[in-house]
Amino acid sequence: MNAKVIVVTSGKGGVGKTTTTANIGAALAKLGEKVAVIDVDVGLRNLDVVMGLESRVVFDLVDVLEGKCRMSQALIRDKRVENLYLLPASQTRDKDALDPEVFKGVVRDLVEQEGFTRILIDSPAGIESGFKTAAAPAQGALVVVNPEVSSVRDADRIIGLLEAQQVSEIRLVINRLRPKMVASGNMLSEADILDILGVKPIGIIPEDEGIIVSTNVGEPAVLGKTKAGEAFMATARRLKGEDVPYPKFEEDRGFLAALRRLFGGLRCFPG
Repeated sequence: MNAKVIVVTSGKGGVGKTTTTANIGAALAKLGEKVAVIDVDVGLRNLDVVMGLESRVVFDLVDVLEGKCRMSQALIRDKRVENLYLLPASQTRDKDALDPEVFKGVVRDLVEQEGFTRILIDSPAGIESGFKTAAAPAQGALVVVNPEVSSVRDADRIIGLLEAQQVSEIRLVINRLRPKMVASGNMLSEADILDILGVKPIGIIPEDEGIIVSTNVGEPAVLGKTKAGEAFMATARRLKGEDVPYPKFEEDRGFLAALRRLFGGLRCFPG
C-alpha cells in the first residue's frame, strides 16, 4: 500500500481491529518506519491498554483537537520499539467531540510537520460518526474481518462506505482463521472471502491463544514469538511492498456454494 494514512476498521465489533492496529503499527516501526497509531474510539479507549501504555496517558486526542495541549505532549513514545508513537483517545468524552475537519488537520500535521511515514487510525466499529471521523483523512483502509457470515456481511457495508469516501486503497485483514476448520469446509477460507467481497487480503492471521496473553500483558504479539505475531509481521511486510507468500489451506469449495444463497445481495452475487 502506498497510503501513508490508513484507517483500520470493521463493520462488526470484536473482530480484533485494535489488536491489528497495535501489531501492524509495531511491525512497521520494527521495519524502520516512523509510525503513529491513533485511537479514535472516544469513550471506549483500548489501544493504550493493548500496547501497554495506559499508565503513561496524560493528554489525549480530544485535548489536541481542542488546543489544550501540544501534539508533542499527547504523543506517547513506545520505549520498546523505536519510532512507534501512540495518540490515545479520551475516556471521558463522546464521539461528538471529534470534528472530522479538525482531525484531518491533526493527521496532516503528523505527516508534514512531525515526519511520520505511516499513520494507523483505530476506528470505532460500525458506521456512525466515529467511523466517519476516523475515515475522513484516510488514503487507505485495512478492513478487519473474521471468517464468519455476520462479519463478512458487515465488512461489505463498510467497504461500500469507504469507496463512497474515495478511499483509494482498501485491503482485508482476515483475522482468527482456523486452518483445520477451513480444511474441513466448516469455515470460510481467504478465497471464499475474496469471492464474496471482491477485495484482496493483505494479511491472514490464524487463531492464536498467544494473542490473548499478549493483549493481557500489553505487549504486541510481533514483539514475541507467536504464530499470530509472525502473521502480523508478514502483513506489515506486504504493506511495505514485499512479496511475502500467503499460507495455503486445503478447503471444501462446497461451502462457498451454500454461502452464495446467504449473500445474494452482496457485490459479487447480484440479484
